[in-house]
Amino acid sequence: MQQFTRSHERSETPAETDARDEETLSCPECGGDLTTDEAHGETVCADCGLVVDEDSIDRGPEWRAFDSREKDEKSRVGAPTTKMMHDKGLSTNIGWQDKDAYGNSLNSSQRQKMQRLRTWNERFRTRDSKERNLKQALGEIDRMASALGLPDNVRETASVIYRRALSEDLLPGRSIEGIATASLYAAARLGNVPRSLDEVAAVSRVEAERFKRAYRYIVRELSLEIEPADPTQYIPRFASELGVSPETERHARELVESAKRGTVISGKSPVSIAAAALYAAGLLTNAEVTQSEVSAVADVSEVTIRNRYTELLEASDSGFGEQDARAVSA
Repeated sequence: MQQFTRSHERSETPAETDARDEETLSCPECGGDLTTDEAHGETVCADCGLVVDEDSIDRGPEWRAFDSREKDEKSRVGAPTTKMMHDKGLSTNIGWQDKDAYGNSLNSSQRQKMQRLRTWNERFRTRDSKERNLKQALGEIDRMASALGLPDNVRETASVIYRRALSEDLLPGRSIEGIATASLYAAARLGNVPRSLDEVAAVSRVEAERFKRAYRYIVRELSLEIEPADPTQYIPRFASELGVSPETERHARELVESAKRGTVISGKSPVSIAAAALYAAGLLTNAEVTQSEVSAVADVSEVTIRNRYTELLEASDSGFGEQDARAVSA
């Protein structure tokens, strides 16, 4: 195979460039037409079969699509779409800083121009009342999820639940904040990272009773299959905030699992069961955990913790009786 090199000592003239292009489009041996074999990555002569170029770069995608919908789904051009934004992240975002790409401040005329662009951009992003509703609700979900420390997958699920409620016309007569709070609470339960009602009510802008009614309403109308919260799902977060050892956390899990086999946790708050299990495990492992510390972390009263942890110790597989449980607490 012949190789053609370009001299870097001087620039090519237009005539030389045209001649070189014509030469690369024809076979150097017989002057025949060249064809590209994409399957083998080769450029060959159609007349004599000379391989002029091999191992060519395939600049197309590595995936295959059989229709336009599948092609759009697999395409990775642009930013990824997300349900957490009312326009799925496909609109233009103009930053609030009055600086250019190099970090330099804009002059007064440029600042006025950017402010007009921001104003019109906001008008175009929300075309009707439904989009304005969705924008406000998703912003509220993002704010509460950040305050509760919930991951992105829970926020995405909450956004999908709210979109379903909006599309099925479940919002008339109910507040946007109430349905948004209920959607986030349901998404946290579905994502196995539940938050207690008191924790959610603390960051919500509606009363607890209002968002509880909204939660029951969307669960019923959207047929959401949400299982009762498991006390063991609260233990890792409480243990991390208390700073207890892994051994204490393991004992707390064992106490809860033992209680599940009986009727101790039936009809009781999973948050109080998790808090009492951590306190009881702290007693068994000689960890310096007080009832007041557990009460502050779990937002459960000390009286509730005292009532629950003795029941957990009595129901445990370690053979604790009522007198032994009270002796440990003493």
